[in-house]
Amino acid sequence: MFGICNLGNIPLRAEASDRSEIVSQVLFGEQFEILEKKQQWSRIKLHFDGYEGWVDSKQYQEISKSLYDQVSKDAIVLNSDLVEYVTGPNNFLMPIPLGSSLSFLNHEEINTAQLDFEGLRVSGIRPKSNLIPTSFLYLNSPYLWGGKTPFGIDCSGMVQMVYKLNGYVLPRDASQQALVGEPLSFIEESEPGDLAFFDNDEGRIIHVGLIMEDNYIIHASGKVRIDRLDHLGIYNAETNRHTHKLRVIKKVV
Repeated sequence: MFGICNLGNIPLRAEASDRSEIVSQVLFGEQFEILEKKQQWSRIKLHFDGYEGWVDSKQYQEISKSLYDQVSKDAIVLNSDLVEYVTGPNNFLMPIPLGSSLSFLNHEEINTAQLDFEGLRVSGIRPKSNLIPTSFLYLNSPYLWGGKTPFGIDCSGMVQMVYKLNGYVLPRDASQQALVGEPLSFIEESEPGDLAFFDNDEGRIIHVGLIMEDNYIIHASGKVRIDRLDHLGIYNAETNRHTHKLRVIKKVV
């Protein structure tokens, strides 16, 4: 069985319960495989990054395998504005966030043939130099564990979405993202858009951000913010202390 998100965004939970932790979000237009059903809940596997979790079965539309395969092969087309609207007959109006997929519009099988989108679109691989300007679209977004939108986002969610909007695929979690790319020995070797990863006292990767010019970093901590980066980690000038301990720098693109 297969499905597609036909709402602006829905929570992806660790367990089949409204009280369960939100581990990520499924944005409008994302397709997935349905692995299991339990009462009103469905355990799914996202096509884009293979992430798994539980969603409310009322919050998506089932689709055929043929349509799933077709949409999965189509070029990814994303909404590139902070928030836009999908419109339709009878004054239908639905907001969709930055990074929503538009690839499945105009398919008769899922009743989208009469839906329209007139906002900004982006598709294909864009230059590495565009990564940091894209990250500014999330600046000052509140931190939200499991979030993937400008209305709430976590550190790895922001990194994944920034890369996705520029045509690159990254895993969902910071610990998974740290396994991708080429390690660099020094900050001085990095370029804007490279990734810096940070660990806790047990050595587990718990944080990630995008390196900017002149030893700055943009990352989600409380909100999406810009701080200094040095060989020790992230330095917050407001609190006059290091907040995250640098583990490794990776060049992905």
